[in-house]
This record gives sequence, C-alpha cells and structure tokens, in this order.
Amino acid sequence: MDASLSVDSEGQMVDAGGKRGGWIIFLFIIGTLMCLTLAAGGWQANLVVYLIEEFNVKSIDATQVSNVVNGCTTLFPIIGAIVADSFFGCFPVILISSCVSLLGLVLFTLTATLDSLRPPSCENGSSLCETPSKVQFAVLYASITLGSIGLGGTRFTIATMGANQFDKPKNQGIFFNWFFFAMYTALVVSSTAVVYIEDCVSWGLGFGLSALVNLIGLVIFSSGIHFYHRDKPQGSPFVNIARVVVASIRKWNVKLPPRREDYHYHNEGEAKTTPAAPKKSFRFLNSAALETEGDLKPDGSIARPWRLCTLQQVEDLKTIIRIFPLWSSSIFISTPIAIQMSLTVLQALKMDRRIGSHFKVPVGSVLVVVTIATCIALPIIDRILYPVWQKLTHKSPTPLQRLGIGHVLNITGMAVSALVESKRLKTAHGSKVPMFVMWLFPQLVLVGIGEAFHFPGELQFCYQEFPASLHTTATAMVAMIIAIAFYLSTALVDLVRRVTEWLPDDINEGRIDNVYWVVVVIGVLNFGYFLLCAKLYKYQNVKGVEDSSSSVSQG
Repeated sequence: MDASLSVDSEGQMVDAGGKRGGWIIFLFIIGTLMCLTLAAGGWQANLVVYLIEEFNVKSIDATQVSNVVNGCTTLFPIIGAIVADSFFGCFPVILISSCVSLLGLVLFTLTATLDSLRPPSCENGSSLCETPSKVQFAVLYASITLGSIGLGGTRFTIATMGANQFDKPKNQGIFFNWFFFAMYTALVVSSTAVVYIEDCVSWGLGFGLSALVNLIGLVIFSSGIHFYHRDKPQGSPFVNIARVVVASIRKWNVKLPPRREDYHYHNEGEAKTTPAAPKKSFRFLNSAALETEGDLKPDGSIARPWRLCTLQQVEDLKTIIRIFPLWSSSIFISTPIAIQMSLTVLQALKMDRRIGSHFKVPVGSVLVVVTIATCIALPIIDRILYPVWQKLTHKSPTPLQRLGIGHVLNITGMAVSALVESKRLKTAHGSKVPMFVMWLFPQLVLVGIGEAFHFPGELQFCYQEFPASLHTTATAMVAMIIAIAFYLSTALVDLVRRVTEWLPDDINEGRIDNVYWVVVVIGVLNFGYFLLCAKLYKYQNVKGVEDSSSSVSQG
C-alpha cells in the first residue's frame, strides 16, 4: 500500500490528510463510464436493424420502438438521480444499475444465439414472415427494458459521483470535459466496431462482447470502492421543495417582519451557521420559513413540517427557479441537433457514398462524424484553448460563456446545413451524378465542436449552481434536455410535414434547406433569450466561479 494512504474507520482509503476522492479515482470512474457506454451502444445503436432482421418487425414499428427506447434512456437518468439524491447515494445506484444492464445484455445474447427465442428468419419485407411468439416478445422487451434501466441509472449518476470526488470547481470542470471525451469515444467504438461485428459477423458475438465489457466495467467500478468519497443522502429534497410551496401558500397573508430572528434557520440536529437575512427575490416564499405560533415544539423542533421550513430550504427553491430560464434555453440547442440527425440520414441516402471502387460509407456511420469531432475538440479545448483564454483574460471561461460559444457554433452548423442542402438539390436536379456524401461533414464537425463546448458547460453549470442536495439530479437535467429535445424535434418535423410540402417521401422534390433555415431562425431567437437570461443571472456559487477562474488548468 502507498505510504501516503491509510484506511479510515469505514474501510475506505484516505490520503495523509484524511481525505478520500481526488484524482486517484479518475481511472476508476472513466474506465467504468467507457465500458458501460460501449456495452450500451452495442445494443442501442443497432436496435432497429436487429428488430427488422432477427425479429421480423416491420420497419416503421421498429423505428417507433427505437424512438421510445431513446426517449426512455434519456428520461430514466432523472429517476436514477432522484433515487440517488433521496435515498441511497450514487455508489449503490451505479452498482445495481450496472448489474441490471449486464442482465439485459445477457438476455440480448440469448435471443441472438437460441433459435427458440426468436422467430424463423425470412426475407425483409416479405408478407410470409412469422411473427414472434408472446414468449419471444417478452424476452426481447425484457432485455430492452433492463438495458434501458441500466443505462439510465449509470451514465449521468457516474458524472455526479466523479464530480463529488473534487472540492474545487476548477477540477470539477476538468473532470466534466474528460467525462464527455470518454463517453463520446466509447460511442464511436460502439457505433462502428461493435455494429460491424453484429452486421457482418454475428449478433450473438456482438452482444456477447458487449456483455463482457459491461462485466469489466462493473469490476473496475467495484475495485475503487475503498477510494471513493461518498456523500450520504439527506432524504428527498423534492419533499422539502413541496413543503416550501405548501407552507408559503398557507402563510400567504402573513406580514413578513424585518427582523431576521423571526425566521427558522435550523432543524434539530443540523449544524448551525451564522444567520443571514432572507433574500428579497421571490419574497413571497420567505413566509414558509417564518416562525408563527404553534409551528415549533417546546424543544425547538418543527411541530408542523408542512407549515414551517428552514430558510435554506426556501433559498434552495429560489435557486431552482432562477436556474430554470437558462436551463430551458439549452433545449433549443439540442432540438436542432436532433432534427439534423434525422434529416442527415435522409440526405446521405440520396448522395454518392462510394470511396474508391470497393467501399461504400454506411449511412448510419455518417453521424459518427459529430462524435469524432467532439472527441477531438474536447482535449484541444481543455489543454490549448482554455489556457490561452486564461492568459489573455486572466480568467477561465465561465460555464455560461461555454454555453454561449456552443449556441453560436450550433447556429452556424445549421446555416451550413441549409447551404449544403441547397447545393445538393441543384446537383440532384441538374446532374446525373449525385453529390458526394462528404459535403455533409463540415456541418457535422461544427455541431460536434459545439457539443464539446455546451454539453460540458451545461453539466458544470447545473452541478455548480443547483443546491448541494440536488447534485445528482442537476447532472441528470442534461439528460432531460436531450429527452425533451428528442420529442420536440419529432413534433416540429411532424408540424412541418403537415403545413408545408418541404418534406415529401422523395426529398429531392422537397426543401430540406428551408427546414434548416427555420431552425436557424429559431436558434437565433433562442440565443437572444439565452443572452438575456445570462445577463440577468447572478451566480449562486460565487466562490466556485472564482475558483474555476483562478488559474490555468493543471489536471
């Protein structure tokens, strides 16, 4: 054992100063993340093809199943975060979810290797294809459900647990950058190598390798058990938020006194801090912490918890209200990306994808350009761009500045998409040779670089500014943004199809470029909304902002 390490009373490794966590756990967290992301991508990235080819599911039905799964895997992290924040903490949630994910992949492997668990194969599109039995569907959907739950309980909970290992916001920001780099790298591998194995070698081998990688991730995560710093959950923070709302409504007609001594600051057993006067913003909520007759027991504890809250609980709710406008502005960063993803696939199908005489770029691999661009941009931003920014301005870029850069790059990417589509349409109408597919790459690269700015910035902003009791929920809010954007993009595309003729079945007869220009206009308006919110917003964690701007990253 390292001489600088010792074991505390709980059996956890601590350094000479008695602290757990820090960069010693980096490889455990990142290794776990990459393994679990790679394993999940092994079934999620190729789910539509698997349903069509192996279970004789009709293409539209397979797409609908995939849409539901994508929505669920971006909403489940919220449930995992609530459970972690309220009851068990991050470590047990990640551990159990990893086991659930492994079980799902084992079931996937069985469906691919046992003939009794899937219908007889037939030619795609044939009317004679046999429908899967109830048992076959039950095993299939059980594997999908377990895989979705496992993915939802791990991905963003790991982000919170990793950030919890660091005291300084500067180090947390570095960690979030590398978190996304590792996640995107694993996604590239799963979307290319694992998908190739499934398509060209064997579905059973592909799923089996994914299960093995999941198991390796579980072993890596468990190996760091003695090194992790683990925060103890303090009960459901959402109950406290509800109590503030109810208590303020019940006392809405009570006159607020000017004296700070009339407010309730501490529950029994909580550490006492120097009382501070209630903040004037959202002043109507302050009544929830106002002590009135009958609210307290003789020993000073709260007698009626739905009528009296602590002032800190009131301020936590105010913080969430202040953050919400900025958080909502990120929805319209992700919505254009979701629209671009679906339209780019349609464009690629109409373009020349041949490279040489023997290789043809798979349509599904075109979108990997975004992920590759993000993977390349993240270390460049962290190791080159941010240090240069610091030398020129003597400050690190704040999370909101990173988000702003992401907005600009996203809008630029959509504008390039519109221009490229205009050129593609002219080529399709005036030439027998279709446009080369690599014309789509510049717009995808811009969006990928934009993601390298705004996703880590959003994650750091939420983690830094949300109340401490909601840290896991804070990082999962990024997943909720993606989920809302996914469903919103579907609704917007459907609306365009209903009111215009821009999206016919044959896109060569449509105007996808106009769709992109509409997205650009929406993006510009949303950027204006973001700038207004950012100008009015005051950081809650002022010390965190100062710490993150104090020196060049050393991670």
